[in-house]
Amino acid sequence: MANIGYIQVVRHCNHFCGFCSNPTTPYVHTFETMKVLVDDLVDRDYFGVILTGGEPSLHPELPRIARYATERGLHVRMITNGWRLADPEFAKEMADAGLKIVHVSVYSVRPDIEERLRGTAGTLEKAFAAVDNANRYGIEVNINCVINKLNAEHLDENIRHWITHHPHIRHFVWNNLDPSMGRAEVNQEQYTPRLADFEVSLHRALRLLHQSGRTFRVEKVPLCYMTEFAWASTETRKIVKGEERIVHFLDAKQTVRQTDWEHIYADGCSACTLRPICGGLFDRGNAYDPGELYPVFVDRDAIVEKIIHDPRDPSYEFRSMDAWRQDFERRLAEARSQPKRPPQVHGDQPPASMSPPDAPAVGLITEQGLRLFEAKRQSEGRKAAQHGIALERREVQTPAEPSSEKPDP
Repeated sequence: MANIGYIQVVRHCNHFCGFCSNPTTPYVHTFETMKVLVDDLVDRDYFGVILTGGEPSLHPELPRIARYATERGLHVRMITNGWRLADPEFAKEMADAGLKIVHVSVYSVRPDIEERLRGTAGTLEKAFAAVDNANRYGIEVNINCVINKLNAEHLDENIRHWITHHPHIRHFVWNNLDPSMGRAEVNQEQYTPRLADFEVSLHRALRLLHQSGRTFRVEKVPLCYMTEFAWASTETRKIVKGEERIVHFLDAKQTVRQTDWEHIYADGCSACTLRPICGGLFDRGNAYDPGELYPVFVDRDAIVEKIIHDPRDPSYEFRSMDAWRQDFERRLAEARSQPKRPPQVHGDQPPASMSPPDAPAVGLITEQGLRLFEAKRQSEGRKAAQHGIALERREVQTPAEPSSEKPDP
């Protein structure tokens, strides 16, 4: 399987997004603490690693850990706001370190909307420079976009801009807003869209990309809102192929291993032909309305065939529908035999079953890290007041026990 893990390199950032789901924590990484997480993914036979944050490019050892992961045989990617990648020298350094794909996050090509979402001026120019620098040095560029209330009605406008002005970009990723963690949890009213808010513009965007021969993935959007392109759903592809995801969180959650991709469903979903391969409504923050879900009646197997026969994804073992059905039924039977996992709400700790007992510790708590965290909280508190948003709760950002602190190395 082409499982890809995530390592949060840092949790601080040079932007101040009002819906950030992974805000500042007192945990810090050294090269050595990141190295063991790379080794963990290699030991689990993962295909690749995504270096993320916070803003990962703020860690001084980022090129070194990217090179190490490359040397260990992982396919190395990074999610970034592009601020540092706008520097050609840094872009070249990351290319030389083995970075294969960079996901540059841009939420809107309308400058006023992007500035409001980012809490920082001048971010679009930096992002545009970043994608061009990455392309110049041979790093494949993907565009990531969080669907939220402020960009929900112009997702297709964003795509038209990218196709026209940066035609080298061939892959796009959407994530519907997760209203359960970080600042997103406490600012739901400002940023959480209704599903109907983005249904039309998302469909137009996907159709534009499909017609132009580009590829895309969509995460946390139920299949009833993207039926024509259901094969592009991240959750559906993982359900079909039986894939997992490990995230090494740089906070009190530590390592989380996700194998269950099902979330919330409405009563009518039981009649839907796509129910067995749909992730449902991702909502642990009670922000979305399950009443917006509705059943659809299309050919499930036609969607499955597009996924398992995808020539750009050669990792899947079973290439015939008969073999897939047998494997899928086996996995369903195994899932039904397990105790039902209680729903996770808000930013609470994930259940123990999602925390691998053999996972290494993620990061360090140091006196310096705690001091920097408190200073960052004060600075962000002033920004929050300036922008009219609330700061995130501290429970998951900070360790449960003060005894977990370790001395400065």
